Amino acid sequence: MTARDETPGTLIVVVGPSGAGKDSVMGFAARHFVEQPDILFVRRVITRPSDAGSEVHESVSAAEFEDMRRAGAFAISWQAHGLSYGIPVEIAGKVASGMTAIVNGSRAALPAIRAAFGDIAVAVITADTLVLARRLAQRGRESEEEVLRRLTRQTPDILAGPDVTLIDNSGRLDIAGRDFIALVERHRAKTHHSA
Repeated sequence: MTARDETPGTLIVVVGPSGAGKDSVMGFAARHFVEQPDILFVRRVITRPSDAGSEVHESVSAAEFEDMRRAGAFAISWQAHGLSYGIPVEIAGKVASGMTAIVNGSRAALPAIRAAFGDIAVAVITADTLVLARRLAQRGRESEEEVLRRLTRQTPDILAGPDVTLIDNSGRLDIAGRDFIALVERHRAKTHHSA
């Protein structure tokens, strides 16, 4: 049986542009749900040093990632910005058993994630362009030209569909964080209601 055959739980995929504060919003919610064993914040496998960025992840080399992929260690994997990302295969079983799993995803990978998991929920964390530009500049990882290129890059239109929720994180983190917690609670309630 695949994750697609029966999925009583929910996979919530968090996407959005760089600088929108996806990790901050997820961290806010993780602190809220820390005592809830049926809510899982997925730790991705990434070919990026563990001290790069704010996301807690399992850091592996490109060769290790490829070995893991060939061995079937991932429910889904993708590449973006020169890095490889993987969602551990055991997450499919946890969602199938009724858990609500939350993962930092990629807009370009959504079709493959939907194919692997079936019905998912998508949380698009966004912010005003000026806010994004300021946050990206404050990170200091990119030049002004690279920031402008990132902000003008064409991205897939994912705002349509019944499984997509838009959360504006232009202002205070607690406002966006509470909106995201409410989204998680709605999907959690559906799971418990159907059980």
